[in-house]
Amino acid sequence: MTYQVGLLGLGTVGGGVAQILRDPAGRHPLLRELAIARVGVRDLAKPRAVAFDPQYLTTDLEAIVTDPDIDIVVEVLGGIEPARSLILKAIANGKHIVTANKAVIARHGAEIFDAANAQGVYVMLEAAVAGGIPVIQALKQSLGANRIHTITGILNGTTNYILTRMQQEQGDFAPILADAQRLGYAEADPSADIDGLDAADKIAILASLAFGGRIPRDQVYCEGIRQITAADIAYADKLGFRIKLLAIAHQASDQSLEVRVHPTLVPLDHPLAGVNGVFNAILLEATPLGQVMFSGPGAGAGATASAVVADLINIAALLPQGRASHPLLTCQHEHTVPLLPIAKVNSRFYARVHAQDHPGVLGKLGTCFGAHNVSLESLVQIGVHHELAEIVIVTHHVCEGEFRQAMAEISSMPDIEAVPSIVRVLGG
Repeated sequence: MTYQVGLLGLGTVGGGVAQILRDPAGRHPLLRELAIARVGVRDLAKPRAVAFDPQYLTTDLEAIVTDPDIDIVVEVLGGIEPARSLILKAIANGKHIVTANKAVIARHGAEIFDAANAQGVYVMLEAAVAGGIPVIQALKQSLGANRIHTITGILNGTTNYILTRMQQEQGDFAPILADAQRLGYAEADPSADIDGLDAADKIAILASLAFGGRIPRDQVYCEGIRQITAADIAYADKLGFRIKLLAIAHQASDQSLEVRVHPTLVPLDHPLAGVNGVFNAILLEATPLGQVMFSGPGAGAGATASAVVADLINIAALLPQGRASHPLLTCQHEHTVPLLPIAKVNSRFYARVHAQDHPGVLGKLGTCFGAHNVSLESLVQIGVHHELAEIVIVTHHVCEGEFRQAMAEISSMPDIEAVPSIVRVLGG
């Protein structure tokens, strides 16, 4: 039997999907049962790497999601709208969905999965989180015997590329971002990447799967890498760390759940410290398995198309058994999991302070931290920066709210000129 696929979008990812489906030789045999019936594009005249007979192309995207002959809709448009509306209309018309759209799933997943469950169709999203890294199906199936404790991931290739170059070249953020844009590793508007929004969408999806509940995306703490400087990279190196933008989901023993994205000092011996360039990686900590890490290309035509087609194969394998009957592939949970406010999260911190080079300044800092229950691992004057003492602080695990109160008081001291950097520290 041949299953008809409607493809929404024929850009980088859509073109990659089309190339795989049109060249099934040497791949999974079920690919021969998948045929592209129609392709929705915004501009019929736009040159494309994948050539289609004009009869397959249309700018009427709704005609694809309502076509009674189409079995599966692949959405690779990106953005919230019209993707969300088209997905919902496709579900209402009995279509299975494969999507690479993390923003839609992270923000509107509850609405989409409720509709899919009511209609009896699948919504598959392997490509939405880490490109070609098969972490979604691993969480749904292979790791099902485990109790997940922590997910720690490098989930955005653009920021990892920028931070890697900053570390290797001891360069500043702005010129390396500009070069990344020139090379095509960063968008013209890079905000979603460098401000951590993309990674926050992805960790919300992973946390939902790992901890069995819907994650309120607006409660995911999000901090990007704009404030990271060459000085921070250099000090991190001296202290035995690499700076990475980490997405973290952690369930404590009291069942409280924290989900957050922020730059982090990662110890050099940690598995994520050596993940460089545009690569992504996800480290899972679970019982009884322990640690397992998934790593690979997190974006691009090949990686993302690979994940999209894997989802198509899974659907094609299940369709003869009846619609949406596989409990390991459907969304089972309906409750929302409240997240621990960032002020209550415990973490280690690195901070860099510029102060007047006067006797007693270090003592004042230590006294202030002690008054706010902030335990220090080190408090060291590194040198002099523009006639100001440069002080580097590393804490033990402390409550974020108490640490921030201490830093606010320190910032207001007459001897303190500036606090250029505060970055969280992993582990310890």
